[in-house]
Parts: sequence; C-alpha cells; structure tokens
Amino acid sequence: MQPIDSHTRTIIRDMRAEDRDPVVGILTSSDPWKRLGFNAADWNRIFAPLPAGRDTFVLEIEGNVLGIAIVRRKFLFGDYLELLGISPSAVGQGLGSRLLTHVESLTFARAVNMFACVSDFNEGARAFYRKQGYKEIDFPTYDTDWDSEAYLTVSGQNSNNSVSLKDDFLRAVE
Repeated sequence: MQPIDSHTRTIIRDMRAEDRDPVVGILTSSDPWKRLGFNAADWNRIFAPLPAGRDTFVLEIEGNVLGIAIVRRKFLFGDYLELLGISPSAVGQGLGSRLLTHVESLTFARAVNMFACVSDFNEGARAFYRKQGYKEIDFPTYDTDWDSEAYLTVSGQNSNNSVSLKDDFLRAVE
C-alpha cells in the first residue's frame, strides 16, 4: 500500500456485515492475535453476527477497510476499548491515532475514563498507547496460599480456597 497522505479521505464509521472479511483479514495477519493463536474461524465466530452491545467501528480509506475498534460502554468506571487493530500494511501512518481519537471523542462525551488491556509482550502497542498519553497500570500477581500476602487482602480472605469432604470419605481413610 502507498503511504497515506493528509489529503487522503479517511472515513470512520460503524462496522457493517460486509466489513467482516477485511476485518478478519486484518486481525489474522496482526499481532498480538497471531501470537495468541487466533485464526479466521475464531474471528468469524466473534464477528458473525457483529458484536452485540458494543460500539464497533472501521476505518476506511478509498473503499478499503484498514482499521477496527470495538468499545464496550460503561465498563466499570468508563468505557473499555476491547480491540484496536490496523492493517499491517498501514501501520505507522497515523491511522491508529485517528481511530483512537475518534473512539476517545465519543467515550469522553459520556464517561470520565477509557480502559484498554494490552499484552505485556506487545511492545508496539504499549509504545503506541504511551505516545497517546496512556499510563500503564501494573497488577501484582499474588500467591493464593492461606499463609501468603494475598490472604491479607479482603478478596483473599473472602476467597473460597477450601475443599469439602463427606464424612464417609474421611471414615474410609482413617
């Protein structure tokens, strides 16, 4: 694909059923989804029918779908950007920023926050979001042993890490 100049008309619109094949093509040829093992059959299940209860947008230039964004509204304390993908042939040309700016303009008209979850191995996406002003939040991983730091948390104390055994079983092993 030729580099996209500022005079090229970019359209961001709601995804339609006929956009499914180009969107699946973008996602099956892109990381992190390739690395995570997603294939065309997986994406076709997600996009047939189009995701319900989500705002789903495509970015189109000269009739070619080159980007996809899916937003779940009212997720916790804001909206959740479930997916943002740009065709590998168009990466680095500002299309991700354009699509994200569109999603943000809609989100921040109704919510205070927008969340995205990026795989820790996806350095390209992490750099992209940092460049857009997003901050990473590190979530510690806790051991769930009853004698661990996690047990000191309220959720650790409320978790059910027990096993129920019937009296018959206990008598049988005596």
